[in-house]
Amino acid sequence: MKNQRIDVIATSISGSISDWTKVKQIRPLLGKYGFDNVTLSVLDSHAAARQKTSELIQNGSRTIISAGGSGTFGSVIEGCCDTDVNPTEISVGFLRKGSADVVGKALGMNDTIETAIDVLADAITNDRTVPCDIIEVRAENGNTSLRHVVGFSGAELFGEIPTYTENRFIKYYKGILGYLFGDLGPFTVGITLAATGKIVRELFKARKRWQITVDDYRVADNYYQALIIVNGDLGKDLPLARNVPLGSGDFYLFALRDLGRFKLLGQITHAWNASILDDPDKWGMEIYRIQNSLELLPDRSPFYVNIDSLVMQCENAVKFNLTSQINLFASVDVQMKTQEYFEAKER
Repeated sequence: MKNQRIDVIATSISGSISDWTKVKQIRPLLGKYGFDNVTLSVLDSHAAARQKTSELIQNGSRTIISAGGSGTFGSVIEGCCDTDVNPTEISVGFLRKGSADVVGKALGMNDTIETAIDVLADAITNDRTVPCDIIEVRAENGNTSLRHVVGFSGAELFGEIPTYTENRFIKYYKGILGYLFGDLGPFTVGITLAATGKIVRELFKARKRWQITVDDYRVADNYYQALIIVNGDLGKDLPLARNVPLGSGDFYLFALRDLGRFKLLGQITHAWNASILDDPDKWGMEIYRIQNSLELLPDRSPFYVNIDSLVMQCENAVKFNLTSQINLFASVDVQMKTQEYFEAKER
């Protein structure tokens, strides 16, 4: 329906300098496809994006487009989950304008705004969506902290990256890095700073020891450099859960054991190009498939958890549980690949 309501949530804190010009093109480009009931909200923080999304859903919106990076997209998803509307009734799109938009890439969204709108308009017109599991993240910090993940999460090194990349006061630093080095520029700097900080801290403080519980069974008690949680295959930038769609009904923990600071660079390199999967024992990778719940418990607190590129500070244990699903707009290729996965699974 060309007159259907579409609400676009954009943030001014995400993306490279060139990305900042994309927002003003969204409504005119959608208008070329006959979509004339489009509202655009430009917010200056992720918290504001979450609140605005919640308000829109409560006021009847069911088609939301996130224009930003993974942090913006995660905030939009959080806003969808903050209401009493069943997330399965909501469809969300991802227009890439950020420094860690791996979910957008996995959905087949091009970085060029014109091409992305082509794909998105086709998806909206033909109701071309794929299901995506929502992972609830709960931590008891005096008062219960509750968050939601649809793409990726993690702790230790992976949990600390957002402390370097998602501070609103460094939006220009992110924009310049993205312009010079591409959309992974800020992420690369973030992981480098996080790794350096971890190495320096451990010169003076003891390492954290982690207990891992999967589906109510204790499976590990060890030291780890990074704990990486993914909902499925997030493409070439985070391809650890190979060929698994975001709505598979399970999620994965890739736990990178601490083999010493001199092995860390090699571990990170092999993890990010997924070659670590060819010889996980050599590089200290433990792989866990979670069907219902995951608990991570360090021997001391506080610690940080990465929530789709946003930071969550935790005390004691943090628990991850599959709850519901939400619909994400996707390209034809991604939708077909997802359908083929489920058809093969049924056979």
